[in-house]
Amino acid sequence: MIINSRLMFRLKNLNILGSKAELAALPEGKLLINTINAHSYNTARKDGLFAEALTNGDVLIPDGVSIMKACRWIKAKSLPKERIAGWDLFEFEMNKLEQLEIRNVSSSSQRTVMFMGSSQKVLDLIVKRAAEVYPHLKVVTYSPPYKPEFSEEDNKAIVEAINAADPDLLWIGMTAPKQEKWTYSHWEELDIHCHVGTIGAVFDFFAGTVERAPIWWQRHGLEWLYRLLKEPKRMWRRYIIGNTLFLWNMLKEKV
Repeated sequence: MIINSRLMFRLKNLNILGSKAELAALPEGKLLINTINAHSYNTARKDGLFAEALTNGDVLIPDGVSIMKACRWIKAKSLPKERIAGWDLFEFEMNKLEQLEIRNVSSSSQRTVMFMGSSQKVLDLIVKRAAEVYPHLKVVTYSPPYKPEFSEEDNKAIVEAINAADPDLLWIGMTAPKQEKWTYSHWEELDIHCHVGTIGAVFDFFAGTVERAPIWWQRHGLEWLYRLLKEPKRMWRRYIIGNTLFLWNMLKEKV
């Protein structure tokens, strides 16, 4: 049953990973890893299935300085020490798998990374770059139909493609909240044994189709402002109205 997100979804009650160092301690096997930032928090307050996906996934990482600071301010259950961006998760998991493959040179089969989501153009760029950055890994991709809602046939085809690939690492990239809701809803159908990360924007960052904020902006918690300045027409509502709404919700959680 989908939870009443307005009543039950609270930042102060969520289990959130504390630091990048804790990524190394995550257990092997099938593991659903989602991210949370101010925008996804606001969205989950209105979307019960999304709230359930974030609450019940295996790991939730703080992809936003606002989440880290808000947790401290409201004295939340979890007090993350630093921001862990989707990109941080991506680099950690990819480097880990690459190093395992390098050390296992005697193996006759390569470890497989699957990228499910985005357009075929972006996926082709990902395959090309991965061959340069992670040359010891096998990369497979699947581009789902571009539509607001998938049909039963679409969902079946996606699940079958993932299961057939049997990846050692799976990335889902369809933007939030679609990617989290889809993965959570079909979790039991996925006959896989690996970590699964929902990291939509990272697909474009890695492919080079969207420029990520320079390091200085990232280190000072201003990546959101960089994106707003680069794409004001698309991002103003998310960051100006959204950040204000997030602050209002934090005030209510603190009371």
